[in-house]
Amino acid sequence: MDEKHIIARRVARELRNGQLVNLGIGLPTQVAHHLPEGVNVFFQSENGLIGMLPLPEEGFAWGDLTDAGGRPVGAGPGACAIDSAMSFGLIRGGHLDVTVLGGLQVDEAGHLANWLVPGGMVPGMGGAMDLVTGAKRVIVAMTHTAKGLPKLVKTCTLPLTSVRRVDLIVTELAVIEPTTEGLLLLEMAEGVTLDRVLRATEARLIVPDCIEAMKQ
Repeated sequence: MDEKHIIARRVARELRNGQLVNLGIGLPTQVAHHLPEGVNVFFQSENGLIGMLPLPEEGFAWGDLTDAGGRPVGAGPGACAIDSAMSFGLIRGGHLDVTVLGGLQVDEAGHLANWLVPGGMVPGMGGAMDLVTGAKRVIVAMTHTAKGLPKLVKTCTLPLTSVRRVDLIVTELAVIEPTTEGLLLLEMAEGVTLDRVLRATEARLIVPDCIEAMKQ
């Protein structure tokens, strides 16, 4: 299983029945493919769809039914389409239970930077600022490094998405909880050593006496 599937599967274990959940563009969209049996959530796309599902199979794409990134999606029984004002009203009003977002950097204070790719042309941060600020719980799903460089850093060098501390970080190596004291290492993936995690991390980690195996 590749690293992105490891991350998406672990994040899916954080979701609970009946939650309203937003999945960010890219890696987070894969979380929908890994829901544990018996867990049913309402996936929301900020462009105005509640009840979003992955396409059931090739050939089912419909140009008018997409996620916020313009990728074709499906819709489950009871799904509804709303305008973007209502969609962002749900987000800004604190009605979104969980948002899962990708990350470029997370620092020791739990601040996320995820919208400006150096050297890349981007139209702006989109809904990321609203999602990090408004969701009840923010989970960052990202690879531990990029081109060999740590993404868990002492201080973000990229523009912050929000000054709010995120609630959980899931990488292919570890699960980490930002706290008032710093980044707490909770779990490590199968076969991963503490030394490997520390070498791949610029930020200081709080390492407890007992570190659990990453939940499958």
